[in-house]
Amino acid sequence: MDEPDQIHLRDYLIEAEIGAFQSERGHRQRLRFNLTADMADAVDAAGDDVDRILSYDVLTDAVATALADARFNLLETLAEKIAAEVLAHPAAACVRVSVEKLDRIPGALGVTLLRRRGRVDPVQAAPAPVVLFHGAPVPPPTGAVIVVPDAPGLPLPSGGNARRIALLALDQAAWALGGQLGLHVADSRTELDWAVKEGRPILWAPSRMAADVPDLAAEPVKLALWLAERMAASRLDLALPAGAAMPELTTEIPLNRVGG
Repeated sequence: MDEPDQIHLRDYLIEAEIGAFQSERGHRQRLRFNLTADMADAVDAAGDDVDRILSYDVLTDAVATALADARFNLLETLAEKIAAEVLAHPAAACVRVSVEKLDRIPGALGVTLLRRRGRVDPVQAAPAPVVLFHGAPVPPPTGAVIVVPDAPGLPLPSGGNARRIALLALDQAAWALGGQLGLHVADSRTELDWAVKEGRPILWAPSRMAADVPDLAAEPVKLALWLAERMAASRLDLALPAGAAMPELTTEIPLNRVGG
């Protein structure tokens, strides 16, 4: 059996923030990427048509998209995301992804994984979710809906930790609301993507994803909008109390008032 045609990306160096240890937070470190992708069809079958082959840009774009998607704790999660991005292209049949940290020890620490089409679903296959800001009682959602809780109204301290504490308070609100609505709570992009793919409603605890986005205010509506844009939501539903004015939001995501 003939070996498949391949394209590769070698020794691709990018600085990024990643890691589960506290010492890695707030610091960028060098990452080295090596990707090898098997083509679904031989190059000769492409007829010299650039639109029918796997472009090298697919590999570099997969790395850039994955890094822009979220701050990852694990290299394994980052590598999985990169593999999914590559396999979303119809010309890719298989991809080997290697990611290494170069600044933790004198050598390199890393992970290598191999993924084939069929094991990792294309990113485009996931439906566009609805993001719901739960600022007033509404019927329990169904389908691919990500629910963002309202602030619990607890007194919060001022000072340097105020934003972090406000985010943690929203996490508590998510768990409390999850108990009321009978919904699971997610705090990672991976869990959100899974729920959307399965067509299941889920509650979002925002502190983990939002903590490393310093310009993002710990305000529930703004968090809901940020998440809607990150998830490429089909719309942002705002459940507001009766008489409450619609917030002024600048976005291309369709806004829809519910409840009230």
